[in-house]
Amino acid sequence: MELHARSLWLVTEPLHAVCYFDEKCRALGKDLGLKGFWMGYFASRTAPLGAVEPAAATAVLGVFAPGMVARALPAAWSVAGPAHILEERGSRAAEALRRIDPDLEHRTTDLLPPLQALVDEAPATARPLFAANRALCDHADPVERLWQLVTALREFRGDAHLAVLADEGLDGCEALVLAAASGRVPKDTIQQDRGWSEEEWAAATDRLCSRGLVDADGHATEHGLQERERIENATDRLAGRMLHALPEAETEALLHALDAAVRRVLAADVLPFPNPIGLPHLDEPLPHAAGRPPGPGAAPPAP
Repeated sequence: MELHARSLWLVTEPLHAVCYFDEKCRALGKDLGLKGFWMGYFASRTAPLGAVEPAAATAVLGVFAPGMVARALPAAWSVAGPAHILEERGSRAAEALRRIDPDLEHRTTDLLPPLQALVDEAPATARPLFAANRALCDHADPVERLWQLVTALREFRGDAHLAVLADEGLDGCEALVLAAASGRVPKDTIQQDRGWSEEEWAAATDRLCSRGLVDADGHATEHGLQERERIENATDRLAGRMLHALPEAETEALLHALDAAVRRVLAADVLPFPNPIGLPHLDEPLPHAAGRPPGPGAAPPAP
């Protein structure tokens, strides 16, 4: 189940992530009158929850500095309401996927039923972003519905990932320091992208050093690498609960169908590599098909 969960992330995350990297999607905030990409990001990512306040948004997103979130929320809601933002977010993501893969709509006939089954049957308790996104999956447009379904699934994994980080005693900044130190995300940009100051980053590094997870130069120790692998495996285990709705043969068929669609997205070079999501290129067979332990997986969610 864990291998299938990792494979599902690899073949759904690129479909979801066009909303962060496609040029028209990135312009959403500016076009709605919000200040810059990040205000648009925080508003659109949290809009499924309603006009959420910064403290709650910081908690559910997990790895962003509180001050960075507070610069965007609640100010964004006075410019554009959550419902309008969600409408624009979904339609722009669907447009991006159609530009990348004009044949995608024809394949939604096979993709939508099993994805809907996964979303419908997945447990929502203690998974706030998943639960909020699941309520948005009734779009008439098939490509927009596909995008929303994979978005709900990626937020299910994201909620699980944050639960694992909390259980391991890692706060948001510490999780990013360890992810960067172990090569999961780009060390030279992730600190700024998540809004942490030099002082906050250094303090988090010191705390990890005292636990033996990074060395004095900020590189992951063997213990730190093992901790990262334990986090990934635990995330796979919790995320695997969403797969209980499908028999294994149907799960494998879904992964195969999504694999073909995702490789077209990757070939379009919309997503950068390396990226702040920690998403790798699909240069090899999916983990479940290769019969090997999972490779790099979900870094702290969202770019």
